[in-house]
Amino acid sequence: MNYLEAIIISIIEGLTEYLPVSSTAHMIFTSSIFGIQEDEFVKMFQVSIQFGAILAVVFLYWKKFFDFSKLNFYIKLATAVLPALVFGYLFDDLIEEIMGDPVPIAIVLILGGIVLLFIDQFFNTPTTFRESEMSIKQAVTIGFWQCLAMMPGTSRSAASIIGGMQQKLNRETAAEFSFFLAVPTMLAVTVYSIFVKKWGEGTAMVKGYEMIFADQQHMILFLMGNIIAFIVSIFAIKFFIEMIKKYGFRIWGWYRIVVGIILLIYFTQFQ
Repeated sequence: MNYLEAIIISIIEGLTEYLPVSSTAHMIFTSSIFGIQEDEFVKMFQVSIQFGAILAVVFLYWKKFFDFSKLNFYIKLATAVLPALVFGYLFDDLIEEIMGDPVPIAIVLILGGIVLLFIDQFFNTPTTFRESEMSIKQAVTIGFWQCLAMMPGTSRSAASIIGGMQQKLNRETAAEFSFFLAVPTMLAVTVYSIFVKKWGEGTAMVKGYEMIFADQQHMILFLMGNIIAFIVSIFAIKFFIEMIKKYGFRIWGWYRIVVGIILLIYFTQFQ
């Protein structure tokens, strides 16, 4: 992966991480369309640049994250992230195997789009309008909804936002709690991918940080990718909040369906 390819992937991550359109699917499809070789470093890079996206949420909502007088907020995040940590660890190998086949991911993209077309009608009687009004039970339930995103193409953002609306949160509060929940979730995934998980096969298996420090180019790509994802995510989050306030989720449903169909045709007819 060269510098231009890393920039493209990082922009895609920043644009799509917090939108209900599946950043994983977009990065996989982008890599395939641009002919980016899917070696172990590229796979690790796609996961690790989520750290930049995490920092974007902390930056935008720093008063929320550093208000240590609100202990209940941290308890909600800690309990909500547990289901994803447990199931993510158990099904890590299966998830990685599915990520190698773009066809089922395109299908999930389409199916998720169909759900988003009707989500505003399904859950149109919210009773919770601020995170402070949420109960720990609601937070944990949203955490289980988030686990649906373990199927690449689902979208962590979409799953947790739908879970929030099912728990009677209004659209904006559901989206914001999805952003908050992304921080411990993706931080855990990033730490696992860099410091715990071994990449490769057989005797050639190495940890993520060993690949990063293997040569200067890898270090530059890693830093550059996170910086770009951070900057782009800031604008994407602001854009998304304004969009759902005005238009809801229907527009994202149509986007997923159209993109999913195009990619399904592309990978079944031209690959």
